[in-house]
Amino acid sequence: MGIELAWLHGVYVLFVLGIIFMMVMRRDTSLISIVGIALLGLVATGSVTSAIGGIFGSFIYAITELLPTILVICIIVAMSHVLTDTGVNETMIRPMTHLIRNATLAYWVIGIVMMVISWFFWPSPAVALIGAVMLPVALRAGLPAMGVAIAMNLFGHGIALSGDFVIQGAPTLTAKAAGLPVQDVISASVPLVIVMGLVTTIIAFWYLKKDMRLGNIPASTNDTPATAHVFSAARVPLPTGTRRLLAALVPLLFALDVAAMFAFDLRGGDATALVGGTALLILLIATMLAHKQKGLEQVTSHLISGFQFGFKVFGPVIPIAAFFYMGDSGFVKVFGEVLPAGSQGIVNDLGVALAHTIPISKEVAALTVAAVGVITGLDGSGFSGITLAGSLAQLFATALGAGAATLTALGQIAAIWVGGGTIIPWALIPAAAICGVDPFELARRNLYPVAIGLLVTTIVAMFLL
Repeated sequence: MGIELAWLHGVYVLFVLGIIFMMVMRRDTSLISIVGIALLGLVATGSVTSAIGGIFGSFIYAITELLPTILVICIIVAMSHVLTDTGVNETMIRPMTHLIRNATLAYWVIGIVMMVISWFFWPSPAVALIGAVMLPVALRAGLPAMGVAIAMNLFGHGIALSGDFVIQGAPTLTAKAAGLPVQDVISASVPLVIVMGLVTTIIAFWYLKKDMRLGNIPASTNDTPATAHVFSAARVPLPTGTRRLLAALVPLLFALDVAAMFAFDLRGGDATALVGGTALLILLIATMLAHKQKGLEQVTSHLISGFQFGFKVFGPVIPIAAFFYMGDSGFVKVFGEVLPAGSQGIVNDLGVALAHTIPISKEVAALTVAAVGVITGLDGSGFSGITLAGSLAQLFATALGAGAATLTALGQIAAIWVGGGTIIPWALIPAAAICGVDPFELARRNLYPVAIGLLVTTIVAMFLL
């Protein structure tokens, strides 16, 4: 085998199982992750002070690894706030409403627009924008509020967030946990995201039309109270010409970013930096045009709100990410050269041991990683456990001898589709509230399409391994 498993490996496996159990029980994983880091340090070094200091060191390591991702999301959310306050977001999206002529077009137009905007702004800011502007138009076209919520949910928190091709927050987390380049995970995720997206949205639309025909969902033609007041007027009015100029400038700049990524072969951190820098420039320009003399102070105010959002989202991720980083090269960075002789990292060692003791097939690997992704999504965030999915994908890929990127992408997709806001009711609240529907009913209607989509996607992943 090259390396014999030690107590250190047993402690790691024990806490991985403990974290999965806590997720199944819908309990927070921060405490067990921190205790796991401390015990790993204690077993490896035999020093209480090193173990306690390692907790802090692991947090620093995790934050250092995740900081570019956290920062770009903070800046994009801050930019979204100023664009919303000035009415630029509404001006950008309103031309799309002219394409909505019937319920079918409403479903697909709203979904596709939500997906595109979510790639650049993330789904959370996009929900209020799309819902407020397009919901009344969709209702008049005959699509019920539940249909709008389903479309926004599946295309935004499902397709866009599970791929996350532009901001690259999700693939960065899973790639680092699996010890892979971000671009490898993104490339491997493309066919899986397409399969998952097509199967889920088509089945959801079929169920929706069937229920509309049977009268189970009455088609409404009235605006819902949830959106009656939203975007009625910009909180910081801009002259019409200026607002239209910014509405044209924002998508143009991001389109140029995408072109630059292809032209100059910008990948991973370089691509993220370009998107983040562009968002920051838009934030500065829009804020100064809107607030003029008070612009200097408002720039800081918008940045603060963005950072508050970012750290609220990633706060629960840091402890669990810190633990799973200990399964790879992060352990040596935090605790020093204390691994057993010949060890290639805890997860790699476990993968080699697994390959020598249990016959692991690609079918077993794909089903297990997908199941773990679903379990990690049960906390309702989708992000807190994708490092676990990445770590297990690395383990199974080591046992199989190939397929690390595909398994990592599969785990990422499963975790985010379940926890990122399509199945777990408390993760559905923003879309449900904007559309004025029950989040539990929305979750129930998403369940079968998402479950079928995950099954088909897992089968496709087996053939790609």
